[in-house]
Order: sequence, then structure tokens, then C-alpha cells
Amino acid sequence: MKRGRRIAFDYGQVRIGVACSDLSGLIASPIQTLLSTEPELTEKLQNLFAEYQPIYLVVGEPKHLSGASNPSLVAAHQFADLLRTLTEVPVYLVDERMSTVAAARTLRGAGLSAKQSKGRIDAMAAVAILESALERERIAGHLE
Repeated sequence: MKRGRRIAFDYGQVRIGVACSDLSGLIASPIQTLLSTEPELTEKLQNLFAEYQPIYLVVGEPKHLSGASNPSLVAAHQFADLLRTLTEVPVYLVDERMSTVAAARTLRGAGLSAKQSKGRIDAMAAVAILESALERERIAGHLE
């Protein structure tokens, strides 16, 4: 695997979970949760790119379990388009079905209630999205 950090986003109409890998691409960790509508969103994203210098970005694609399109999927694609205007690195979309479920399960396993998990679940969902991308990269040798 190519050396460098990867950043993943779990885009939602209210919050955006953010996760980042280590330089070797082995470990995904939650970074933060951003507000989708905050005026400084573009600036915060650019600061993330400057700080972590990712080799690629991943946005979770929230398809229905059937694979059908929905308004959240359209919004995630629009967010990916925004990211492409802010950076030169590749932006990939990765199926995120069940990422929030997996994140909630992880947080429950850590002893946190649903109320305690609310601020963390989006970043943990981004971790699940990034782990999926890293696994695909390890198996195929690339993410495309």
C-alpha cells in the first residue's frame, strides 16, 4: 500500500463524521464531527487537508439496502463534488450501508448509551467507511 494518510467522511444533512488513517494505512481513527451547515465548513475542510495531507479522500455513499438512490445519496455526491473543488487528491465514494449500525454497535460495546454516543457516532461511522476503503485497497492494491 502507498504510504500516506487517507481521510473519510460520513456526510449527513446535519453532521459530517471525519476519520483519518495512519501513514501506513493500517489504522482508522475518528478525528471530529463537523456541522454540515456551518459557514466555516470549507475553511475547516481545507485546514484538515493541510494538517493531514491525505493521499485520497473517501465519502460514504448512503444507498438503500436495495442499492436504490435517495436524497441522502444525492447530498453525499454533492459533498464529494465540493471536496473535489477544494483539493487535488482523488475523492472516492464507498458504499456505507450499515456503517452507522456498526458504529453504534462499537460505541455500545464500549459502554456508551445512545445519548452519550450521539456526538461520536458520525466520526465512528467515518471510521467504518475508511476501514472498508482500506480493506479494498489492501485486497485490490488500489481503491478505484
